Amino acid sequence: MRRPQRPSPTPDDAEPVPVRGNLPAELDTFVGRDDELAELDALLRESRLVTVAGVAGVGKTRFASRAAALMEKRYCDGVWIAELSAVRDPELLEHALVAALGLTDHTHRPPRTVLVEHCADRSLLLVLDGFEHLRDVCAELVRELLRRAPRLRVLAAGRCPLRVDGELTFPLAPMADDDALELFTRRAAAVRQGFRLTDADRETARELCRRLDCIPLALELAAGRLRALTMEQVLHRLDDRFRLLTGGSPNALPRHQTLRTAIGWSHELCAPEQRLLWARLSVFAGQFDLEAVEYICSGGGLPADSVLDVLDELLAQSVVLREDSALGGRYRLLDTVREYGAEWLRATGDAERLRRRHRDWYLGLATWCELDWFSPRQADAAARIDSELPNLRQAMECSLESPDEIHLAQYLAGTLWFYWTGCGHLSEGRHWLDHVLAEESPHDHARLKALWVLGYVAVLQGDPVGAVSALQECREEGERSQDASAVAYAVHRTGCLSLVTDDAARAEELLREALTRYREIGELNSNVLMAQVELGMAVAFLGDLDGAEAICDEVREICEDHGERWAMAYALYVLGFVALQGGLSGRARRMLEEALAIGHTFDDLLGTALCLELLALITVVEGDATEAAVLQGAADRIWPSVGLPLFGSAHYGRPRLQCEERARTALGDARYDAARGAGRLLGTQAAVARALGSAVDAGAAPEAAPGGGRAGEKRRPAASRTTGRGGPELG
Repeated sequence: MRRPQRPSPTPDDAEPVPVRGNLPAELDTFVGRDDELAELDALLRESRLVTVAGVAGVGKTRFASRAAALMEKRYCDGVWIAELSAVRDPELLEHALVAALGLTDHTHRPPRTVLVEHCADRSLLLVLDGFEHLRDVCAELVRELLRRAPRLRVLAAGRCPLRVDGELTFPLAPMADDDALELFTRRAAAVRQGFRLTDADRETARELCRRLDCIPLALELAAGRLRALTMEQVLHRLDDRFRLLTGGSPNALPRHQTLRTAIGWSHELCAPEQRLLWARLSVFAGQFDLEAVEYICSGGGLPADSVLDVLDELLAQSVVLREDSALGGRYRLLDTVREYGAEWLRATGDAERLRRRHRDWYLGLATWCELDWFSPRQADAAARIDSELPNLRQAMECSLESPDEIHLAQYLAGTLWFYWTGCGHLSEGRHWLDHVLAEESPHDHARLKALWVLGYVAVLQGDPVGAVSALQECREEGERSQDASAVAYAVHRTGCLSLVTDDAARAEELLREALTRYREIGELNSNVLMAQVELGMAVAFLGDLDGAEAICDEVREICEDHGERWAMAYALYVLGFVALQGGLSGRARRMLEEALAIGHTFDDLLGTALCLELLALITVVEGDATEAAVLQGAADRIWPSVGLPLFGSAHYGRPRLQCEERARTALGDARYDAARGAGRLLGTQAAVARALGSAVDAGAAPEAAPGGGRAGEKRRPAASRTTGRGGPELG
């Protein structure tokens, strides 16, 4: 089946697709600040680094996001926002930026290297929000990125400047009087149906805005009170509190104190159960959902069946914000509001208990998501972990604080193996696994699981020394402690290492041993299926194509029975390889296109690159040498983010050499090199879309290729709300 020839994606004939980046959608109307937006736009044309600085609550985040959205068309590689307030460990700053930019990197390269290389040849705007607690490390990273990436511009938003050479600071003042009045009126109308300012009460509203120094967060908190109070009552109560705190001189209020007063006043007007929930909500990092709130925050004066009603009251008062996501309705606290709640939680003496309940919930969540990974809910599990990553990080950090709970951090880092390895987060996974294993723990099983997961990650990163060290320790300690599961996984991943280092005979031996051990202990999951897939690849390399096909057909059947897609993609890859070796190029293409589409939904760059390599060979066999060279170029661009191209393996590399030889013969060196070079301009999404002959998903953010190459769209797993089931308290 010969596919129609397609033009090479050269800059001259490219059709640029607008890049939206990852800016959040505005859920309510942005009010005012037209002059400030124009001024900020001018500053960003003048300088490559501008910091919007101002007091807490003045609207820095919303203002920077609005400005970035207005400038979006100026940056062909997109506008990307990194929200850093939930990142507490400075070592995770670079990982957070990698995630914010939507990058997938399977190598053992430092995340800083990944960031620099990604930004080096791209025109993009990076928005850094809430960096002040990481200012020194953030400033040093921004300095290097700007030096190494000449078309990068950075818009930062925080309470202070970064203090980087060339930085321009834009002090964001509170709103102008008229803008403040409009904001208050709009937010009040959202809280109280039919609210409208009359001539009689307009001056009362203006006085209220003045009392709050026209600080947006303070205005929104005050507007939230109109659900229960009149404007005159709000002003009277606020005026009394100001006089109480300032000795009767509201005009002398510093703006920091004004905001704190407004938050404190809002807190004072809350019912006792609302104050209690506010304090307890401060244990969350980033977003959270209702089920987590009901488990973590209930009890001790707050019955579980009352949590929803109390949360609804805090939503109405603008203390808690609601945000829609692919997982359904989720909630968050603004940083300033969270900090205030955390102070009250510490004052109650209940902070440590709440942190442990938070940790226990997310241990349970990770456990259930690991189980759901081997089910039709696999994509949902990936999306859920992606959304909950700030809370999962916090849970690991909490467990690392006590020697008696190190094993819980090891358990959590190991349980997330499917996210680290299957969803393109090897670098952060390696960070956590190294971190938790640096601490001693008497709990063998948790430590051994973390060890084999570390070995697996190291194999995929192309780090055989690290892999052998972790897997050998896991096997030896597993045999000593009679942990049959740990030994089986260590043998399996050692066999995987043999496969990618071209010892196919040894790989077959170890993988058959691992599968026997899995059967003896009754283990069946995605890892076990991957052992079968890897065995199929090994026997195919040894020349037994029928045996490989039988092994992977069985994997395919099991995957279909269980709704498993990730391992299915790799089984289809092997079946495509076997079909191609047997001269069945049409069958091979069908297998590989399905594998490519599945793997791409999980951001699995390894599977994507492997499929593109074989599709290139199929394409040249079908007679389109130019398109084959383009696909090879697209794979070339991906491999640096995966590791050594085709593992440096002669077995895996043979199809590439065959493709190159045939395409060069058909095109000649110059045309072949030009087509392959054009393929290197394609981003991953564009490459996948091209290989599949259509856009992947018109509703997701695309990745633009340098030089304006044709961009496809990024496909994410379709996610529905899953049940977040927390396990029992573990400490």
